[in-house]
Amino acid sequence: MKEFIKRLFAPWRIDYILSSRTRKCLFCSVTRQKKDKENLIIHRGKHVFVIMNKYPYNNGHIMVVPYKHTPCLEDLDDNTLLEMMKLTRQYLRKMKSVMKAHGFNIGINIGKTAGAGIKDHIHLHIVPRWEGDNNFMPVLGKDRILSESFESVYKKLK
Repeated sequence: MKEFIKRLFAPWRIDYILSSRTRKCLFCSVTRQKKDKENLIIHRGKHVFVIMNKYPYNNGHIMVVPYKHTPCLEDLDDNTLLEMMKLTRQYLRKMKSVMKAHGFNIGINIGKTAGAGIKDHIHLHIVPRWEGDNNFMPVLGKDRILSESFESVYKKLK
């Protein structure tokens, strides 16, 4: 059987591929800037902020991030933990309402071994899901289809 060469283009990834790797923490860096829209920050709280994932698993993939730079959940005080959970609840409700999400994957990857992409600054992922969103692309092709632009999702969640 002849195999066909598959070409899937994701030109937005070139910025990430070519970007210089820095030892600076992405989360700490973006919170110091006053460019929330450009950095996809959709909410700033007292102890925690909410940011859209620039390389999402699904439309609307966001992260709830404490301002405190720590890799450990146990280093966070009760006020920070409470605000993280309250914001998680708030954005679950919002995604159900404005994005019509049917379900969610929520998780915290602690440490590189557990899959943390940013291992030195703990954060909680919220990934909205819809009936039928697991089409053949991620299952067979290991690719993701994002059906809505960052700008559109940002406006909905903001």
